[in-house]
Amino acid sequence: MQATNNPIRWGILGTGGIARAFATALMATPGAVLAAVGSRSADSARAFGAEFGNPASYGSYEALADASGVDIIYIATPHPMHADNALMVLRAGKAVLCEKPFTMNLRQAREVVALARANRLFLMEAMWTRFMPALEEVRRIIASGEIGTVRQVHADFGFAATLDPEHRVNKRELGGGALLDLGIYPLSIACALLGPVESVRAQAFLTDGGIDHTTGFSLKHASGAMSVCSCSLRARTPCELTVSGTLGNVRMNAMFHLTESLTVKTADGTVRTIATPFLGNGYVHEALEAGRCLREGLIESPHMRHDDTLAIMGLLDTIRAQIGLYYPAD
Repeated sequence: MQATNNPIRWGILGTGGIARAFATALMATPGAVLAAVGSRSADSARAFGAEFGNPASYGSYEALADASGVDIIYIATPHPMHADNALMVLRAGKAVLCEKPFTMNLRQAREVVALARANRLFLMEAMWTRFMPALEEVRRIIASGEIGTVRQVHADFGFAATLDPEHRVNKRELGGGALLDLGIYPLSIACALLGPVESVRAQAFLTDGGIDHTTGFSLKHASGAMSVCSCSLRARTPCELTVSGTLGNVRMNAMFHLTESLTVKTADGTVRTIATPFLGNGYVHEALEAGRCLREGLIESPHMRHDDTLAIMGLLDTIRAQIGLYYPAD
């Protein structure tokens, strides 16, 4: 267990854009320090580290996994590398925060979770929107009964991405496509709010390269509610999420994953806005939660449980099977 008076010592595996965003967040995270970074080249690791206080730098992912003075490693590599990287870090005896999508499929996810459980090591999917203040406020509003019994969630996430065939979002071998990059956000929040899913129906348009550029899916939840979600790499959508009940609705305003306000509308015509500011660039909140769990000796977060991640990966597999989206890892 990490001592409460010592900072959580983070390592970052990978030096791309998401790694840079997380390193920036760590600078604003109380009780956290970036201790090390690992890349596939020493020059890349050093250059990245120079931007963030010159932590220890390693010219291979393996060297970072084996490094001393690191409590937890954030995996920020391309999608298809997540499973192997997480297994490597866990085998080295370190905790893991793995960027979404957690893995490429449920089979891989089960292997990673099983190893973390067997070795009693903390493991969490970096679904950072689960830890944002806005989602907690939505939960509070639902629990208060203000919008009545919840029956629907509507959510969309889309933008006009590059058409460059060499960009990772357009390459099947790099886990490209709208579903894994964007659709996973509304899917995860819908499940967080409405609970287990009984069935799912999906449709999509695929590119000539075999990845989805636009996907829509509906989920029938065991709670008696339904969620309707869409994602796109071709359409600039509102990027809002609305939870509707028998007495009204609450909207996570655009862009819902970064919203700083909620709008509540009730049947009597009342409309109010609630401020939901967040720390830093938003990633701070998941870093705080991971640090809390490490200090308390937990191997999973109650806000993003292993079973939650496995359920979402299973749903992604089902959606992909329905729309004909397959990856080499399958």
